[in-house]
Order: sequence, then structure tokens, then C-alpha cells
Amino acid sequence: MSKNSKYWIVTDLDGTLMDENYDISPARKTLNLLSELNIPVIPCTSKTAAEVRYFRKENGLTDPFIVENGAAVYGSNANNSLEWELILGKSYKELRTILLNISKIVNYHLTPLNDLTQNEIFELTGLSDQGIKRALDRHWSVPFLNPPEEIFERIKLVCLSYNVHVFKGNRMSHLLSIKSHKGEAVNKLKLHLENKFVKIIALGDSQNDLPLLEYADIAIVIPGSNGPNKYLQKGIDKGLFKLANAPHAKGWSNSVEEIINSINDL
Repeated sequence: MSKNSKYWIVTDLDGTLMDENYDISPARKTLNLLSELNIPVIPCTSKTAAEVRYFRKENGLTDPFIVENGAAVYGSNANNSLEWELILGKSYKELRTILLNISKIVNYHLTPLNDLTQNEIFELTGLSDQGIKRALDRHWSVPFLNPPEEIFERIKLVCLSYNVHVFKGNRMSHLLSIKSHKGEAVNKLKLHLENKFVKIIALGDSQNDLPLLEYADIAIVIPGSNGPNKYLQKGIDKGLFKLANAPHAKGWSNSVEEIINSINDL
């Protein structure tokens, strides 16, 4: 990855580049085009490092990646022989203790993903046994089952006193350090690679993508089958975010190619 890249594609995975079956096939042509143009594609996801390493290997990606909702950034040196990391957040152990305390305060049992059985995780995610193993290899965030909306609002208030925050994803909610979010992770990556002037083209679909979309130079919301996420609607209405014309990889591909075709300084 060149330190002098003018544009980065920074993208969420689940619900954005991937559909509910983890399919990205409608975007493969666009991914190949981006590779030909030497435009980096940087996954920025709630997934673990183990999950993203596997995803990158399966799809021929070599650029840095952001995991656990912005809690850590990983990349490789020029010959891909040595991986480096930037850590923004609290440890899983510390966050799990905080989640337990919050659970007591709001008087509602918050169930971490790691406490579910193999079958329960499969029912929730559809992941294979190896996929589940990679998903549970967490170090900097704690995913837990989505609580009712009124409980979620109370959790957000309690989080303030613990210097943590919570995001609601498509399948789960995520607890992480107040210093950890996708926008800050991209900023840390820019500083690390000494490329503070690079333009960020960001794509996301849910609440946990909001910090990334707000940080980006060009922000694209990928809708679900029932339209865009309610937490992102305000940004769309204000004209801050563009809305893709189709869900998942198809909308991702259409939006990215439209932007690339409009850029004159690639």
C-alpha cells in the first residue's frame, strides 16, 4: 500500500459489502478495478482480526484493516512478512467486567456472544465452526445480544461513567472504550502511514458506522432490504451522506464505481 495514495476506500463488511449470507460476489468486478487503479480497500468492521485476515486471504486484499469497531488497526510491512498493530481500546477482560456492572445497574441480563453455545451462535450468525472460532477471538470489544430499545437507551447513559460506549449492529450490540471508534481508527491509520491528506471514501450501513461516515470526505450509506438504518437517516436527510441505490454488494459496487468515474485526479 502506497503512503502517497490519494484515496482510500474504507468499508464496513457485514450488511455493507456483505449480505446476510456473507456474499460479496456482486462487488468482485469493482474490487478488481480498485486493485488495478491501486486504490486501497480497507475493511473497517466489528469483526475480529482473525475474521478479517481470513476475509482478506479469501478475497485477495492486502491493505491495512480496522477491527472490533475501531478498537484496533492492523497492517503489514512492504513484503507482508511482519504485521503491525495500533491499539485504541480497553482489553476484552476489562470491558467484560464493565458489561457485568452495567447489567446490574440497568437490571437486565446482557449476554456476551462468548457466553452462547455453538448452536446459539450458529443460529444468530450462520457461521461455520471455524467461522465461530474466529468470531470469538476478541481482544478489544465485547459483543452482546441486542437488548430492547428502552434498555439500550439506559445502557448508553450508564456507559458515560465507565468511559465506554455502545453501538448497535445488525446482529449484536458492541461495548468498547470511549477512545475506540471507526473514525478515530482511520485517523490513527492516516497518521501511522504519514498520509494525512488522503481522501476517505467510506461505506457503512448501521449505527456503528456513524463515526466512520462522519469522518469521511465522501460518505455512502448502504441500505438494507427495508431501506437505510434509522440512525443514519438524519445524515442522509441533511445531505451529509449519499444513499446507495441498492442493498449490500450491488449498492456498494454501483456507488464506488460512480465515485471513481467522477474523480479526475486518480
